[in-house]
Amino acid sequence: MKSFFATIIIVFCLLDILVAQNQTLFIGTYAKAEDPGIFIYEFNDEGKLTFLNSFGGIENPSYLAIDKSNQYLYAVGETMNYNGSNSGSVSAFKIDGENINLEIINKVSSEGGAPCYLSVDDKSRFVFTANYMGGNAAIFPVNNDGSLESASGIVQHNGSSINKSRQEAPHVHYINLDKQNKFAYAVDLGIDKIMIYEIDFKNGKLILSGMVDTEPGAGPRHLTFHPNKRFAYVINELNSTITHFEYNEENGQLTVIKSYKTLPDDFADNNQCADIHVHPSGKFLYGSNRGHNSIVIYEINETTGELNLVGYESTRGDWPRNFTFDNTGKFLLAANQNSGNIIVFKLDEQTGMLSFTGEEIKIDSPVCLKFLN
Repeated sequence: MKSFFATIIIVFCLLDILVAQNQTLFIGTYAKAEDPGIFIYEFNDEGKLTFLNSFGGIENPSYLAIDKSNQYLYAVGETMNYNGSNSGSVSAFKIDGENINLEIINKVSSEGGAPCYLSVDDKSRFVFTANYMGGNAAIFPVNNDGSLESASGIVQHNGSSINKSRQEAPHVHYINLDKQNKFAYAVDLGIDKIMIYEIDFKNGKLILSGMVDTEPGAGPRHLTFHPNKRFAYVINELNSTITHFEYNEENGQLTVIKSYKTLPDDFADNNQCADIHVHPSGKFLYGSNRGHNSIVIYEINETTGELNLVGYESTRGDWPRNFTFDNTGKFLLAANQNSGNIIVFKLDEQTGMLSFTGEEIKIDSPVCLKFLN
């Protein structure tokens, strides 16, 4: 009997250790090449952040992506002058889990100016990059050691839209894959379109499969899918709205359903939306408002995909760019670019509301937050 109870106690202790396992957070920033630009923090089950390490040598490593195996991290170099060309760069790193550090593997041209987003397919075969000033998207083969080859495919967008100061040319702001790893969605703020590409994994090419027009002047920026694989949502930077789409898993096409304001009716100052995510539960949708400096919160009708406004939460800083959920879904972390602070919120999984935990760290120009998978 004693041995039975001893075994039970050991099991519960092991479960406590697993539940309380700390997470690793990588932070991308705007930084000079000679300064630290990627920061690594530990995040515990109480929502506390502890500095572990930093990495320099890359100018403006503003956006990051981590492969599914947690072995490799990829970072854009958001510049216009890589190796004397009107292009930025993409760097590959090996994640040294033992020493909690990054080891650079190689760097290649992004094939377009100011790369601002990148993603990795589920099997780590290719990296995809959105080049904002280049107005194009590129696909890069990944070798077995995590290194990148030069781009195997580049798709150039063309056109403009009605906002003459921001939409004078194509500006690809996002590229990522759907849940089935078949289609890539390139969201173009400059031409008010979402370009849908089927991925030729054999040859490393992006093949145009369809396109969706958004409202003129909307300035679509980022896209997120609902976990039920029936809906998608795009946050529009220029007119501060979120557009709800029906998603066809078979052919990858998107059909516009409805748009929603991200701001209170009485807010009339400058605002530029940035990031958007569906909570892993599928119950709530969140978007960041730069200017109003808030996270807007909606409840999702999981039958129709329609949104019901829950409220707004101040990000306690200026210009919230990227935000993310931790791996438990119990916390939301928001990066305020202009004020240089990252805020931790506790997430109420019943109501979707956010409450400030009191945890805040200071980092210059934080742009991107990525947890190890």
